[in-house]
Amino acid sequence: MNPTQPSQWPRLTIVTPSLNQGATIEQTIQSVLDQGYPNLEYFVMDGGSTDDTVAILRRYDAHLHWRSEPDAGQAQAINKGLRQASGDLLAYINADDYYLPGAFQIIAITHRQAPQLGLIYGDCLAVWQDGREKGLIRGRPYDLRRIIRRGDFVPQQAAFWTRTAMQQAGWFDESLHLALDYDYFIRLGQVAPAGYISHTLACFRFTPNTKSATQEARHWRETLAVSQRHGLRPWMAWYWLRRLRHYGLRALPAPLQSHLRRRLNRPQDATLTPDQAA
Repeated sequence: MNPTQPSQWPRLTIVTPSLNQGATIEQTIQSVLDQGYPNLEYFVMDGGSTDDTVAILRRYDAHLHWRSEPDAGQAQAINKGLRQASGDLLAYINADDYYLPGAFQIIAITHRQAPQLGLIYGDCLAVWQDGREKGLIRGRPYDLRRIIRRGDFVPQQAAFWTRTAMQQAGWFDESLHLALDYDYFIRLGQVAPAGYISHTLACFRFTPNTKSATQEARHWRETLAVSQRHGLRPWMAWYWLRRLRHYGLRALPAPLQSHLRRRLNRPQDATLTPDQAA
């Protein structure tokens, strides 16, 4: 593909849902625009921020489409952007996360080489609030049965899907607030092949205010409910293994919890999986 010929590159649409992320959203925006991708469409759907988010968005009027108004949550904000999208490839990145250089070209080339893939994803680097590396959130080769039974292994920040797959899978479920991407990646895998590529494409910023940090128990319950929606049943071994993993770990003394989390590659360790990072 010739970078001087935008029409030769698949059109890519990125959506950023946002609410009061003025401290980080500019880095997110710059990580999208600085890709230098020749056929890009970018939407920021803000939920009516009261900080300096809108002032920042106004500075980028010429480079992206944005709207700031109350919404019913992250999934609705993403859907608002996707309903306006004209891209052949689509993705969303939260306003406190960001892409790494070259990510879009890697995805476009992968799509050109394997157009049958409806979902393409790589790895994601977890970073602390100040940018220090926390660990690698590593994806796994896609297996529909495994993702339903064992939990999520698709790093959302490093995931892209095709318009064709989206037309079959539908929109994000607006009744979900913490496991919306897990549900969506299952649904995409039900309608099209999915492929993992061993490239680190994005960064997930881990902060004390991250939903997965402040609502860990609710996130686990919602994720388990999504698994049950797609076929996990109480008589299956993985149903009880996941309950044991969640409740059993938290019943142990704090020092032993910390030790086991390191041994199990939980957030303190160097290598994470998406369900562990949550």
